[in-house]
Amino acid sequence: MYVERPPTADLAGRLACVWHQVSEADATQLVVPDACVDLIWGPEGLFVAGPDTGPMPTPMASGDTFVGIRFRPGAVGDFFGVPLQELRDQRVRVSDLPSLRVADAAPPGRLDAMLAAVRGRLAREVPADPAGAAIAGALRMGRTVGEVAWDLGFSERQLHRRSLVTFGYAPKILQRIVRFQRALTLARAGVALAEVAVTAGYADQAHLSHDVKRLSGVSMRHLVSPAG
Repeated sequence: MYVERPPTADLAGRLACVWHQVSEADATQLVVPDACVDLIWGPEGLFVAGPDTGPMPTPMASGDTFVGIRFRPGAVGDFFGVPLQELRDQRVRVSDLPSLRVADAAPPGRLDAMLAAVRGRLAREVPADPAGAAIAGALRMGRTVGEVAWDLGFSERQLHRRSLVTFGYAPKILQRIVRFQRALTLARAGVALAEVAVTAGYADQAHLSHDVKRLSGVSMRHLVSPAG
């Protein structure tokens, strides 16, 4: 069972959601790239996940409980005290990070403890790049890297540097991931895959299929209907 809900108003500018998951059976959860970074409390403690560039299969035992806080793409800033590139495709224990301390808590209070730590850390002025949302949004809507740089008044080299700092990815990787996520949203809404490809900015359906396989390790049909 997986449930997510929106963050409170004071955190909505930085967080995408908070979530809770209880595994109902021994299984492997497929985590796919979404340009987000998550702070997670699982059976083995607190850790940071992402940003990912490929599929991350995660074994889960029956009864395992996870609670998480998901940062919006580009909204992490220096929150974790290390360059985002160092967290890319990694699962890092919070105890190994210099900037964040979360009070110990029993399972029912873990999300509250995490949110308190996040609020405290953000209150110490951990800014995010104000251009982050615009960069991700423009790439998601099909603008090229060169067009995004021009629109925002950056050189492509400046955009590259800002993208690495803000997302942990180079712009072309970020473009591929946000385009994939847009395609996944459309497919899950019932849009035919040929139309998904056109709407999300792929050259054709074969291009869509290739990118989905590269980023998730499975087909779009599997992502939309895992049990099918």
